[in-house]
Amino acid sequence: MTDSTFHHTWFPHTWHAEILKGPPLIAPARQFTYPQQVAGEEDALARGALQLLVRPATGGQFLATCALGFTDPTMPTAVHACPNPDQLCAVAGGYAYIIDTLHPEHSTHIPLKPVVSIHTDPTNNLLLFTSFHTILAWGPNGEAWHTQRLSWEGIRITSIESHTLHGTGWNLLTDKEVPFTVDLRTGQHHGGGFS
Repeated sequence: MTDSTFHHTWFPHTWHAEILKGPPLIAPARQFTYPQQVAGEEDALARGALQLLVRPATGGQFLATCALGFTDPTMPTAVHACPNPDQLCAVAGGYAYIIDTLHPEHSTHIPLKPVVSIHTDPTNNLLLFTSFHTILAWGPNGEAWHTQRLSWEGIRITSIESHTLHGTGWNLLTDKEVPFTVDLRTGQHHGGGFS
């Protein structure tokens, strides 16, 4: 049974994915669990999981079981297309996994814990992951850049214009939101609430 397909289809992709409400009645022969043996994440699946039935361009369908990072319902859970058309981004309770749908044994666990929002930037061919402190950009060839710390706790992206991202980060000392900009080509920033 399908809950929904996926969000933010700004990037062309070669795969199809269904978010399942429960385990499939007949499981496909190929099954993969993420994260793959990460120290400190031994109990991740006990929190629950996002299950996807993925149909890649070649190689036959597979079941992807993505462990939830957090059970807090405000943490994002969704599926996104990536700048690389063969890659799929699964976000489960704030944990983000980039899965190579042609070789699903290859995956990347985005290091932000948690990812609190995801933005697409088709102009610069980037998928942007925002945490409480930094922003990480994923391009066609993997991680493009990762900003320095922008906030003591909490980032808000306000707009993306051409090659510049605008946002605000909270400053602990002044208890104010401080504007910042990030160059989407390099990840270099100006301003922000962390000093």
